[in-house]
Formats: sequence, structure tokens, C-alpha cells
Amino acid sequence: MTTLITAQNLSVAFDGEPVVHDVSFTLRAGSCLGIVGESGSGKSVTARALLGLNGERATVRASTLEAGGDLLSFGEDQFRALRGSRIGYVLQDALVSLDPLRTVGAEIAEPLRVHGLPRAQRPARVLELLAAAGVPEPELRARQLPGELSGGLRQRALIAAALALDPEILIADEPTTALDVTVQAQILALLEHSLAAGRGIILISHDLAVVERMADQVLVMKEGRVVEQGPTREVLRRPQHPYTKRLLSAVPSAHSRGTRLSDAPPPQIPAAPRRRAAPTGPVLTLEHVSKRYRGPDGRERTVVDDVSFELHPGETLGIVGESGSGKSTTAWMSLALTAPSSGRVLLDGEPWSELPERRRRRRRRRIAVVHQDPLGSFDPRWDVGRTIADALGADLTRPERIRRVAELLASVGLGADLAARAPLSLSGGQRQRVAIARALATDPEVLVLDEPVSALDVSIQAQVLDLLADLQQALGTAHLFISHDLGVIHHVSDRVLVMQGGRIVESGTADDVFFTPQHDYTRQLIAALPRPALEEIA
Repeated sequence: MTTLITAQNLSVAFDGEPVVHDVSFTLRAGSCLGIVGESGSGKSVTARALLGLNGERATVRASTLEAGGDLLSFGEDQFRALRGSRIGYVLQDALVSLDPLRTVGAEIAEPLRVHGLPRAQRPARVLELLAAAGVPEPELRARQLPGELSGGLRQRALIAAALALDPEILIADEPTTALDVTVQAQILALLEHSLAAGRGIILISHDLAVVERMADQVLVMKEGRVVEQGPTREVLRRPQHPYTKRLLSAVPSAHSRGTRLSDAPPPQIPAAPRRRAAPTGPVLTLEHVSKRYRGPDGRERTVVDDVSFELHPGETLGIVGESGSGKSTTAWMSLALTAPSSGRVLLDGEPWSELPERRRRRRRRRIAVVHQDPLGSFDPRWDVGRTIADALGADLTRPERIRRVAELLASVGLGADLAARAPLSLSGGQRQRVAIARALATDPEVLVLDEPVSALDVSIQAQVLDLLADLQQALGTAHLFISHDLGVIHHVSDRVLVMQGGRIVESGTADDVFFTPQHDYTRQLIAALPRPALEEIA
């Protein structure tokens, strides 16, 4: 089997400060190397060293670092020729990676143009790549901007761009992070097809079930060092290092319901000032809500179709379904950020969606949202303290606002010193905690959580899920929890709605839906899970 990459004692430092220490591995054609570890463990820095993408501040050293040549001797021109043609790279954050001002088709055609594919052949190749990545209606999607696509569709567009030049090596950095289980299965099948064709893959993922399915060998990294390494099945089934064991115990599932996933102690949660009487009935009601849009081709599409449900105080209602099934649109209508085409939304039993915004504004404090991408929802010019304080309103004095910001940071397990930090300087887990603190600033009765842990590694995800459970128990907030991760939904939810094509096709308690699914689509979702996760749920 041809050796594609050899790394011996690879180390990376930024401004002289080491962040990756003596990492060694070999990648062969037709094989997959998995790299797992929590945020900041050095996974992505290790991968980017192979592409010359760590920046001018980085110093890369190794006894051997070869991938079709001595990478230690490469200059920028040589790395530029290497990227895309020999090594494809699927970036982690699709929303940030895609140009918001260019269509998806233009984005995918860019590497084809740079590497000389004739203009006349590019449109057909773009559609072929989108279809291969599981993108429905590729002709339509190629004409849309990234902001018009769901998170899953954006991620698939990134994968299509990485495969555009048919590289012999693919570095996939969290390639299924934003994908639902059925689309994840399509992408994994696509990657498996690439392996069968002789391509070598480095897979960076926090989804241990995906790594077990795909990878022949696995590296477990902690604080820039490899703490365990070997055949994937052996490492994940019989882990030797305490850190590997901790990663495996943090995976949410049916069996973890009602228990803590992390060893982090519960935060000190100060009592919030109650400005309103506690609700006695449903806090959020959707009555026969539908939403229709007209696409770039002029056709009208129904994205949410006759959805009805009630959310009660202190309850967690989970919504699962494929990308494009209407989950997030349902959330935006619940928040009155998108107007229903028909039907209505009630907040605390009173009209909500049909009111003009000037009348809704005073009631917006009752419902808050935690976005899938916290960094994208923050003003990059503001520090953490101002980001949270902005949600407090104008009725507090400056000392009161400073004190309340510190209390909110403490309630999500962060120190008051973070108030002076820029969101960009925080880790993914810290940013998500800040997003939760900002959402809690208004003392909401309803918290809409749109994929709040989808981009987090398992250990940080476990801490955030434990935090949400602690906060809900202390504050009595109702959660509308949207996720493509069935294990997460089963762990957190009291009731579950399954959406397909904009409609609710199944609903019930979490155990009923996952243990005894009635609808074919629900059974398909569960069947599409990577096998280790399926065994955990069923």
C-alpha cells in the first residue's frame, strides 16, 4: 500500500510557544487516520501543518514530514500547488469558510478555475460534485448564496469544493459536524467510496462513532500530545489512557439520561430577579403554522407545513429531522423572527406572531435564543461584558450591570475576568457558555436552542449539556431544543418531534420515539446512525 504522508516527531510552535509536541503517524492510500481530542488539543494545528496553513507566526519542526515531497522545504508557491490538487481540505466552519457574497456554484468552481479546467466544463462539474455530496436540487443550490442554505447544505458544499480536483489525500476537519444522521450517512458513504478508490483520509472528529466507523488507526490528542494511539477498534473498545476513557464516557445517549456527562461541578447559579408571575399554562404554542418561500427559480416552496405543538414550563421539547426539514424555520417563527404564512404562534397563551414588532418588543424578554454559531451572533467589536450587558436593558445602573454580568458568567461556569475578553479569543465551549449567559440575561421563560452543541467536541459538549440541565432545574426555563444528534436529543428531551419535509411525522416521549418508532422516517433516522451510536440508543 502506497505511503501518502509520513510524519515523525512533528512539533508546532506559535511565537516560540509549543502547542503540538512530537506527533508521529503514517497515512497510506486507501486508509483513514482518525484524530480525536477536545478543543485546543492540537488536532487542527497538526493537520494544517501538512498544508502550510498555520501562518507566519508558526514554526514547524519534524524529523520527517513528507507528502509527495519534503514539506519542511516547501515555500508558499509549492504549498499553493499542493492544496486542492494533492491534498483536499474540508474546513470545520462552513458558514465562515464560504464567501457570503458568492454563489455556492462560484465557490466550488474556484479551484477548478485556478487549476485550469476550461470554463465550458465547470458548470457540469459543479453540479456533479454537489450531487455526489448529497445536495438536493443541485441546479438551484448552485445559484444560491451560502446564507440561503441550511447548515447541513453549507457543509456539503464545502465537501464538494474539497473534492473538486480529485485529490489523493483528503483532510476532513469535522466534516459531519453540522449534518443530520441521514446526510451524515451519505457523506460517510462518499468518504468510504473515496477510500475504496485509493484516497487516504485524515479525519478529525469529535464524533467517536464516526471515527470508529471510518478510521483504521486513531490518535487521541490532549494538550498537543498523543496520549493514546493504535488500531481504532482496539483504542475505542479497550481504552488504556484515563483521558480516552473520559471522552468515551461523555457521549450522550438514552442510557445517560438523568445523569451528568462530565466531571465538572455544577456552577453557582444566583437567583434571577423575577419580574413576572410564573406561567400556569403552555409558555409557547404553535397552531397550524406553515411557511412558504419563493426560490430564485420563481417556484414557491413550503418549508414548514401545518406544525402544531405546546411547550410547558420546565419542559424540554426536542426537534429532530434532516437539514431542510423545517426545524430552524420553526424556531425562527417561535421567536417571531420569521412571520408564518399561515397559522399563529402564542407566547404565554397570548398572541405573538401576528403582533407588530413595536407591540412584541416589550415581551421579547420572555423568549431567548442560543444560536448554532455563537461567534457569528456576537458583535466582533464588543467584548464579552458588553455582549451580555446589551441584553440587560437600560433600567440598571452601571454598577448593577457589572454585578449582573459577573453573576451571569458565574452561572455558566465562567470567571468575571472573561468580561474584558473579545469573543474571538475564547474557545468554542467558552463562546457557547457566553451565548447561554446572554440568553439568560432577560430571565426568559423559553429558551430556543438551535444546535447549541453541534460544533463542540464530546467533552465540552458534555459540560454544556450538564450546564443546561443545571440551569433548567434552577430556573425552571422551558427549552425548545433543535438538534440533528439523536443521542443528544434522547439525553435531554422529555418529548420529541420528528420533522420531515416541513411536517411533524411523529411525536411522543423520548423513550417512545426512540425505542418504539412508529413512522418509517423515524426508523430510517435511527438506522442511519453509525453502528456504535445505534447500539447506545437502542
